[in-house]
Amino acid sequence: MFMLDTILNHRSIRKFSDKPVSQEQLDRILMAASRASTTGNMQVYSIIVTRDHDIRQQLWEAHFKQSMVLEAPVHLTFCADFNRFSKWCLSRKADPGYDNFLSFLTGAIDAILASQNGALAAEEEGLGICYLGTATWMAGRIIEILNLPKLVVPVASIVLGHPGENPPLTDRLPLDGIVHQEKYLDYDATALDRIYKERESLQETLDLLKINGTETLAQIFTGKRYTRKDNRFFSMEFLKVLQSQGFMNNDL
Repeated sequence: MFMLDTILNHRSIRKFSDKPVSQEQLDRILMAASRASTTGNMQVYSIIVTRDHDIRQQLWEAHFKQSMVLEAPVHLTFCADFNRFSKWCLSRKADPGYDNFLSFLTGAIDAILASQNGALAAEEEGLGICYLGTATWMAGRIIEILNLPKLVVPVASIVLGHPGENPPLTDRLPLDGIVHQEKYLDYDATALDRIYKERESLQETLDLLKINGTETLAQIFTGKRYTRKDNRFFSMEFLKVLQSQGFMNNDL
């Protein structure tokens, strides 16, 4: 029941105290991450633990200078990693074929499952966490900073430490907005109105509309936060990373 309470009370922490995270706490978090579900028990992911201030300074710059990257004492980068597994195969007289997009996706799923286990364990330890969506946007630079070899690509980053704030819970869509029974039931205008009604009516949303000078919340997402231009640019950049890291050999 305690873990369920932890899940239901999740909130992103962006301000941290200067209290250090003990090695014992970090070891428990990493062990929890290692127990996540994984394809074929291959564990085709790696976790880079960064405490060093100078390296976190570089990561701060890569992550668009978000203040919590420097405030939080621990930075975890979760990577899709077929480097280790492929080298193991070669050392055991086996021919690995994991230099393709599907293998990257397999490693990415493994890494993200591990990251969520780690995040939940951190929160159960009384720590705060925040995911950094810029891990994939700036994958090329993060690869340079962390010296990642071929077949290793960052897919998720988490900062963690003792919370320096206690923000309110962020709203979530109602379950019938994300859960489909038996088969996918597409959304009509009535359903969309019902699903987004509460979110669109929040005072926070109304304030955002006023600040951004927009008519709808959707316009803030498409015109301010995640624009077509940015999505296409960083999509192309990430595809270049996959190519350079050896994950785009898809010819038969």
